Amino acid sequence: MVREADLGEKLRGLTSGAAVALRLDPQNYADNYLLALTAAIRDVGADPNTHTIFVSVTNPASLVWTIAQALDIAPERISFVDAISHIMMEFRNPLPNATYLESPRMLENMMLRVEYLLRKHDKQRNLVIVDSVNSLAIHNPAPLLSEFFHIFINNLKARHVLAILLASADETTNTVDQILSLVVDETIDVRVEGDEL
Repeated sequence: MVREADLGEKLRGLTSGAAVALRLDPQNYADNYLLALTAAIRDVGADPNTHTIFVSVTNPASLVWTIAQALDIAPERISFVDAISHIMMEFRNPLPNATYLESPRMLENMMLRVEYLLRKHDKQRNLVIVDSVNSLAIHNPAPLLSEFFHIFINNLKARHVLAILLASADETTNTVDQILSLVVDETIDVRVEGDEL
């Protein structure tokens, strides 16, 4: 269990090409989610040589962009691949630094969009954040999702891209844990200070 004070430092210590899963405690989920995003976007993505690619499957890119703005992240240092806004009908004001997919089932398109952004920002250290594996598991059958992550994460590792995958302990946990165990180097349990153990 990594507490609030240590999470950013732990993530900054990860090497390029590492893949880590941040497992969010569902009790006090919103606080744990904000802690994980702050550590990933501010503490890792704040390096001037780092470009963050945020894959939105749970929350629309507009929400994450609001958080990134509050953390003083410049718009040219973060890009979004948003696979949830169309479904949530949150597509009224598209972000200029976002590409939109019609559904979280468009896994191949998701990979291609991330690949395009990696090439576009190839002179920088890249960070890819996927929010979240659980949401992808709701929209895609487990064998397909397992194959997707195997290809996706191994491609990121080969390109020396740091990957952070958000997950939560809920009804999809067993499936998600099985998928993640095959691709991540480490799983970190996230809990804000003061949460019950």
